Amino acid sequence: MAVTVTNKKAVRKPEKKRKLTWAVLKSQQQLIWMSVPLTLYIILFAYVPVWGWTMAFQNYKPARSFSQQDWVGFKQFKFLFTDDDFMRVLRNTLGMSIINLVLGFVTAIVLALLLNEIRKVIWKRTVQTISYLPHFLSWVIVTGIVATSLASDGIVNDLLMKLHLIKEPILWLSEGKYFWGIVGASHVWKEVGWNTIIYLAAMASIDPALYEAAEMDGASRYRKMLHVTLPGIKSTIVILLIMSIGHILDAGFEVQYLLGNGLVVDWAETIDIFVLKYGIAQGNYSLATAGGIFKTVVSVALLLVANWTAKRLGEERLL
Repeated sequence: MAVTVTNKKAVRKPEKKRKLTWAVLKSQQQLIWMSVPLTLYIILFAYVPVWGWTMAFQNYKPARSFSQQDWVGFKQFKFLFTDDDFMRVLRNTLGMSIINLVLGFVTAIVLALLLNEIRKVIWKRTVQTISYLPHFLSWVIVTGIVATSLASDGIVNDLLMKLHLIKEPILWLSEGKYFWGIVGASHVWKEVGWNTIIYLAAMASIDPALYEAAEMDGASRYRKMLHVTLPGIKSTIVILLIMSIGHILDAGFEVQYLLGNGLVVDWAETIDIFVLKYGIAQGNYSLATAGGIFKTVVSVALLLVANWTAKRLGEERLL
């Protein structure tokens, strides 16, 4: 007797959404109470200060109450977009941000790949510890080390002269053409080890069977990094890239402020320094607020565009 077996493809029914009821809230009350302090913190320090954005549409005077302020509409924004100083500051911010983004991503991924290939645990931990340590130094200390190293009698000039690459010391911090590169190198030295942590965690989740299969096929260590490790952390790279694009106007403040001087001011000032200069030094709080709003709006827009682009390309995304 022939038995006919019919294989039917199982159709997965969509899960019904759980309705939000008092019973559900009561069953999760511990989680709700745990989230209250964080929610209050976000409301107090992230949403309440947004009220201060109204200063950008006023000719704000500290001695006057809110009802006595003179409303000027978009006058401050019009001044920003026609001011040569702001355009220069925007150029500096974008230039240093792109350099930091590219160098930070490339060096962190390369270092993580190399660390992942170290077989001796003691050597791996030693290199990791050494690369992490600069992250815990303040920018005051880091810029002091950088300034000392780049001085006319510093270690950098001494090394280059002994290698016969230059004939006389270079005044690195006195020429604007070197400033962006110095800032990028300083960020890499300080943060490259810390930035590798999340990549190493992503690599640890890759199935070891993939490496074994690649080795049986005769793949070299370089080929395994290229065809197993990098695809395995691809989603992590995309998510971090999206988040970094949202901070493209955060070129920094401390390193530019501490390393900058009158000789490189045209290359060192960022939007944050511009806001400090006009808001605190000159008392033009309305213009400083307008600059901050511009930075925030552009950052949010870039984040949404990057997230939408990742979605269109079929990659991982934030939302």
